[in-house]
Amino acid sequence: MLAAVLTGPGRLELVERPEEPEPGPDEVLVAVRRVGICGTDYHAYDGTQNFIEYPCVLGHELAVEVLAVGRDVTRVAPGDRCAVMPYLSCGVCGACRRGRSNCCERIEVLGVTRPGGLRERMLLPAAQLFPGDGLALEQLVLVETLGIGWHAVRRADPGPDDTVLVLGAGPVGLAVAQAAQRTAARVLLADPVPRRVGFAAGAGLRAFAVGGDLVARVREHADGDLPSVVFDASGNHASMERAFELVGPGGRLVFVGHTRGVVSFANPGFHAREVTLHASRNATAQDWEQVLAAVRDGSLDATTWVNHRSTLTSVVDDLPRLASSPGDVVKAVVDLGPEGAP
Repeated sequence: MLAAVLTGPGRLELVERPEEPEPGPDEVLVAVRRVGICGTDYHAYDGTQNFIEYPCVLGHELAVEVLAVGRDVTRVAPGDRCAVMPYLSCGVCGACRRGRSNCCERIEVLGVTRPGGLRERMLLPAAQLFPGDGLALEQLVLVETLGIGWHAVRRADPGPDDTVLVLGAGPVGLAVAQAAQRTAARVLLADPVPRRVGFAAGAGLRAFAVGGDLVARVREHADGDLPSVVFDASGNHASMERAFELVGPGGRLVFVGHTRGVVSFANPGFHAREVTLHASRNATAQDWEQVLAAVRDGSLDATTWVNHRSTLTSVVDDLPRLASSPGDVVKAVVDLGPEGAP
């Protein structure tokens, strides 16, 4: 079968790989139907992803169709279309025992530390599949992105008295903003890329361009106050450090993106405003169940974000171009069939 393999920074190749074996007792053989491309993949391609292990089959945002199941599998059946949770946790470490499997001490991630979905077929643990129950492939492939935003918002728990600022209008920032709109009084979105600001504004979000005196710009859009909750979804080192200045007294700062560098801040202001700092990593099964419910009832919808489509054979040419200018695309999806499937 065909697979797109990242053999090292800047080297994405289409190769023939052996077919998968029959599924074990708790495994499922699936046909990969859609793969979302995100910042993790761009950073893996350019060599700046924190956790990538080369060579790697990219692809952690997945919509699949079940082909065969192991003898003990009851969660799904052949023909089911599913979203795939790409985080593989050990189940026994302290984090897992406390229900924090998203930050398992021995976590592995499809498309990062284990082969992902840019291939025709793959074997998966049945527990990683979330049945779509009538949802389209285009909706299922976006569940992982929406889950990242949902989990981040749960970390900060904004309420009806909170003004939220999201820094970064890429897919994760958009996902955070959508999730935050369900509970917060007001949600603002800021990004330095005019095209992304325009897209977010067109999607009904209160978006503005980053530039000049950022603190003053934020106050202007927040009626003179600083926001009580700030999410940095940029993964940009300078943005993450600047975010500390944008949180109002008693507020919360959540780092959704991450960087290899050391993030520093001035303690006096941080301490005087009693700011709470959170990191947010991945998502939990509970997050995914809630996201799927929100997608089904229509309160979450990311399908309009998809503005670039690729195929398994063309992605080896498309990904380098996308990685060189990620601000030009909101969401790219690789279509692996079947022909005409929604």
